Formats: sequence, structure tokens, C-alpha cells
Amino acid sequence: MISSPEQAENGWSGYVSQKIELTSYFLLVIISPTMRKEQMQKALEALDRRLPKKTTILIGGGSAMLLRHGIALSTSDIDALVLSSELTPAEIDPLVKGVARDLGISPHWYNDYFNTFTFSLPNDFRSRLKPVFEGKNLTALALGKEDLLVMKCFAGREKDVGHARVLLKKGADEGLVEGHLNSLAGKKVPGADKALRLFHDLLDERGG
Repeated sequence: MISSPEQAENGWSGYVSQKIELTSYFLLVIISPTMRKEQMQKALEALDRRLPKKTTILIGGGSAMLLRHGIALSTSDIDALVLSSELTPAEIDPLVKGVARDLGISPHWYNDYFNTFTFSLPNDFRSRLKPVFEGKNLTALALGKEDLLVMKCFAGREKDVGHARVLLKKGADEGLVEGHLNSLAGKKVPGADKALRLFHDLLDERGG
């Protein structure tokens, strides 16, 4: 389920909770091996075979940059969350773990930790989604460059800054991103001021 700006506005306690969740995620990433594009495709195919009902997932992060936008980078998992399904997360989780056993990959190959920053997405992000996998029961839709750039500015880690630079070079709509970050900052959404400063720094860095 995608979080909203209103959820992010619930106060400092919610913000701290997000940071704790992210720390746990980073520890998992450290111990997980890198996934190549071919492995991601095989994992999605295997999950499709296991799913008994139609399911649509949203892919973000480095996996979306790799699968949709052809940006070569190193990532240890597929950042994904369910957009629609008749199955509950509790029903999908063992299927994901079954794929890990079948393919001999990390049980954390599929995770929804990037949901921490989905509250930052523009309301029209769905208009920029494109499929990167379509199987019998599984459809995987990946975020557009602008939406990835917004989330990377919010994440703000060293590797996210590098990814943001690449997304700008790939032609992300700067006006859309800046306007949206300005709007979130005006609403005092936690982290929006910092994300906007980072975005402006990146533009200044390349003379934008």
C-alpha cells in the first residue's frame, strides 16, 4: 500500500520510525548479493508461475532504473509493492520465499522498504508507469524517471545522489520535479526541504 503525505505529517515519531525501518533495510542489503537484470526477470517469471490470482506490483528504486530505464547499476533486490491483488501480503510472502528457494537467491530479493518514501510521489505518478513484466498472473509496472528522482532526493544517501544525477542526465522533467518538491515543502512534509535543497544542488552542480 502506498503511503501518503498526510501519513508523513503525523510528526517526528513517524519520521524516526521510518529511519529505524530504513536502517533494518540497509543491513539486509549489506548481506544480500547483487542481482543482475536477467536474475530479476527470472525471479519475476518464477513468481508469476506461483501466483494463483492476478497481481500488479509497483517497482521503484534501482530495480526500476535497471529494468525500465536501462541504467546499469548495482542493486541487491527488487524494490516492489503490491498495487492490486486479490491476495493479501501474508499470502504473497511465502510465494516470494518459494521463488528464493527455487532460484537459490536471497529471501530478501523482493522487498517493499521503498514504500517508506512513496508518500513523496506526485498524485499523477500512475500516468508515467510502464510495464517491465507481463505474465499470466503477474504484471510489474515501473516508475517514471521523474518519480524516481523525487524519491531519490528524499532518500538522499550517497548512492541515491549518484542515481539522481543519472536520472537528470537521462532527461527527467526538471520542472515537474521542482514544482512537486516545492509543493511538498510548502506543506511542511518531513524531509521535503532537504530533498528540495539536494535537487537544487544537483542542478547547480551541472550548471542547470
